[in-house]
Amino acid sequence: MSTVLVTGGLGGSGRWIVDRLAAEYEEVVCVDRVRGESGHRNVDVRQADLTDRGEVFDLITAFDPDAVVHWGAIPHPEGHAGGTVFENNVVSAYNVLEAAGRAGADVVWASSESAYGFPFAAETPLPDYLPVDEAHPMRPEDPYGTSKVVGEEVAEMVVRQYDVSVVSIRPSWIQYPGDYECKNFDPSDGGVGNFWSYVDVRDIASAVSAALAADIDGHEPLLVAADENYGGKPTVDLFEDWFGEVPDDVNLDGEESGMSNARATELLDWTPEHTWREAQDEDAEGPDVRAL
Repeated sequence: MSTVLVTGGLGGSGRWIVDRLAAEYEEVVCVDRVRGESGHRNVDVRQADLTDRGEVFDLITAFDPDAVVHWGAIPHPEGHAGGTVFENNVVSAYNVLEAAGRAGADVVWASSESAYGFPFAAETPLPDYLPVDEAHPMRPEDPYGTSKVVGEEVAEMVVRQYDVSVVSIRPSWIQYPGDYECKNFDPSDGGVGNFWSYVDVRDIASAVSAALAADIDGHEPLLVAADENYGGKPTVDLFEDWFGEVPDDVNLDGEESGMSNARATELLDWTPEHTWREAQDEDAEGPDVRAL
């Protein structure tokens, strides 16, 4: 493939994705709601409102990309009115995935582990089993997680209607080298959300790259997480400490993550390379694309 279009390409993790893909594709079109610039000669930065169907269809029609990475969204339910989060994410997902389908472009997009309903629940429930995988029921209690469930239904619609594939990546809590927010997290401030799982932003970028290159048929939701928890002790012990119990069905070894990346490893030939033990204090060079 020669051209890939990335929405949300000036955001926190979007910048790392664009930087990775710039080394792999002849042309990368970086689309965001704000103006930006890039030092990459093959990255074209464009400004657009993803909730505007005309703008989205215009851009995708004009560039006719081989693939689309839809990473643009309000990334959590906090800081905006709930209806704004839901409407923005659902409408933008529909616009981008539908336009990509009509253009015959395969899609990789950002769903979320929030679709399961754990991170922003009023009271974090135990999962049905551990580790949580793609088959676990989704029971969101907030507009953000619900918008991702709807987005995955849009993905199902698009693959039925057009001859394209869609990979819905469900990232765990994304961390950045030298700034691992999870290591300063106090569960008493807001529960344990994703059961002490996380993923390095560089492993997100490599997973997106692998998903674009993989031979996927139809729609595949994939959890993307580090191999281990960030709590520094066996995951079962963390559950006992916080919940006082564990689910009846547990298949975990030591500090293995409560969010399984096995399906992503199987389908994408991908494995996470970064762990909090080194990355939390790492001085890594950031991506060469930024908002103005």
